[in-house]
Amino acid sequence: MNKPEKPAGEQAMVLQVRKIGNSVGIILPKELLARLKLAEGDKLTVVEQPEGAFKLTPHDDLHERTMVIARKAMKQYANALRELAK
Repeated sequence: MNKPEKPAGEQAMVLQVRKIGNSVGIILPKELLARLKLAEGDKLTVVEQPEGAFKLTPHDDLHERTMVIARKAMKQYANALRELAK
């Protein structure tokens, strides 16, 4: 008997939190690593989404540096940005 196929975006994967040395971690199956284009030693960015969901993406150093600069500019020009948003 075949399992019914779920529409794209609705596939669930249950992962277990395990003790790894003095820490805990999640072992990612190789299928998930392939979909995320990750290999051992790569960094993963975790972003909390609305309603408590989390988004996992490969870490991008350039994007991170760009966001640091953008946040600094938004803080420095907060009043002007607030006025422009009206």
